[in-house]
Amino acid sequence: MTFPDKKFSDIGSYADAYFAEWRKAAAGVDRAKLAEAAEILARLHERGGTLWVCGNGGSAAIANHLVADHGKLLAQDTGLLPHVHSLTANIPVITAIANDIDYAEVFSRQLSLNAEAGDALITVSSSGDSENVVRAVQWAKDNGLEVISMTGFSGGRSAGLADVNLHVDADNYGVIEDTHQALMHILGQYLRQGRMSGELVRDRKF
Repeated sequence: MTFPDKKFSDIGSYADAYFAEWRKAAAGVDRAKLAEAAEILARLHERGGTLWVCGNGGSAAIANHLVADHGKLLAQDTGLLPHVHSLTANIPVITAIANDIDYAEVFSRQLSLNAEAGDALITVSSSGDSENVVRAVQWAKDNGLEVISMTGFSGGRSAGLADVNLHVDADNYGVIEDTHQALMHILGQYLRQGRMSGELVRDRKF
């Protein structure tokens, strides 16, 4: 059964049903996998590695948002200097690769030019099966990067290839993307507060 599976007559009841689906999706995220993802990122930032992130469409927006929250905000009050870059942000580079080579290579080709062994990659993909995302994951795995994949629906190929798969058990793009956005915030905020005193956590806005 998909959501929605019927027509709604008013937006209030649709909102209630949507939020119920979101709560169920959020509750279903594997907390042990979330802890593994946090550990990968903590180790990465401690050793000064670079975090790369990518996605298409709404997931591209989440990837770009992640750069702000895992870069500027994670650096605040923590003593960390995170290196975080979105592979979706540079339109001239993306269009050059897509036009001259193949859209399926827009992320993996950027990784081949800039990433190093010991870096990490986060992919954001509701299907988990977008060809450019899958190729980025495969390149990362072949070249010594740890991979965290955020997926929905059936998980796709990136779920199986990643070191850690944060899967959202839902079949509505909005619900999946909202949960991916929340996971992005949770990871960044958790890592930040972990390097702050209790008093400072209480004093700061997150």
